[in-house]
Amino acid sequence: MNYVIKTLSRTIPVFAKELAEILKNEFKFKSLAKDSYTESLNRIRFLKKVIEAQDGYKLFYDKEKNVIGTEASLQKYFKAVWYATEFSVDSEVNNGRGPVDFKTSFGTDDQTIIEFKLASNSQIKDNLQKQAEIYAAANNNPHIIKVILYFTKEEEQRIINILKELHLYENENIILIDARKDNKQSASKVKK
Repeated sequence: MNYVIKTLSRTIPVFAKELAEILKNEFKFKSLAKDSYTESLNRIRFLKKVIEAQDGYKLFYDKEKNVIGTEASLQKYFKAVWYATEFSVDSEVNNGRGPVDFKTSFGTDDQTIIEFKLASNSQIKDNLQKQAEIYAAANNNPHIIKVILYFTKEEEQRIINILKELHLYENENIILIDARKDNKQSASKVKK
């Protein structure tokens, strides 16, 4: 286990070491799910918890507090939470119609496609309607999970409005991750 964490710490960007440390010290993980969809949701929810509640959001900002987060950086953090697993986790799988961000699987009959998006993406409405479903058809129709990261209250409201318009709001397979820096006050400073 320590070897895996040390290896991850060397291969992902320096600012991702915090995530590796959290995994090493606080999360002894063994795959418990029976399918790639459930396991993928579990890992994404853990990543969401790290970003939203354990200061992981700071990984998406530079020293001057400017956003440096990208879809690519979120994907690297996602890859980091997949240690100690029996599932296959592959990025940029292209079985036709373009590469998916991630495909998790346990054999050919158990597959999940995961797409990551920034809420600020100008094409996000079209992406949410069509992109993953087209990839799914090219990959024999596996499960689909969509993960959306936002950095401002305006981005949050915009994505919620889009999801409601598309009748996707509060769907289990769409996970919003709050990387805002303006709503994560220290517990010692929170007032009634």
